[in-house]
Amino acid sequence: MLHKIKSLSTKRSSWLLLIVTISALLGAALYFQHAMNIQPCIKCVYIRAAFTAMLLAAILGLLLAKVTLLRSIALLAVIAGAVFGLIQANELLEIEQIIASGGFSTCSFFAEYPSWLPLEKWLPAVFEPTASCGEDSWRFLDQSMAFWTRITLIAYIAVLSVILLCQGANLSNHKS
Repeated sequence: MLHKIKSLSTKRSSWLLLIVTISALLGAALYFQHAMNIQPCIKCVYIRAAFTAMLLAAILGLLLAKVTLLRSIALLAVIAGAVFGLIQANELLEIEQIIASGGFSTCSFFAEYPSWLPLEKWLPAVFEPTASCGEDSWRFLDQSMAFWTRITLIAYIAVLSVILLCQGANLSNHKS
């Protein structure tokens, strides 16, 4: 089983599937913003940054799928991006819960990206927050976008962690 999982990670088609799913989620976020006019808060744009980091790492994995060390680094980078996104989604869910219970909570209106990576200046239509945290105008199955983002990121982390752990399996001694 470990060998099959590892062999999947060496196939470019697996990396391409990862790239397509991440791109679809980023596309959905932009559709919500620009077509449905659901503006992003600071946590939302940080989650977008996390998905963008995941996408870039997945592209590296696609290009370097045959080299175990580099493939493992790419997997680790995708997981790291997902963990960062999960932290942001959890914080956003906490804010939503406080507001839903009648409390008051908000977040910064200004992005704090590293000075060497001013995403809000390079791509303001994607990475600049234009709303306050906790605005919950979209729901699916009675759950917010932050909830579904958390579920999605947990799934990425779980699946990719198993794949990363299987990288130590020796494929050359395995008989199909």
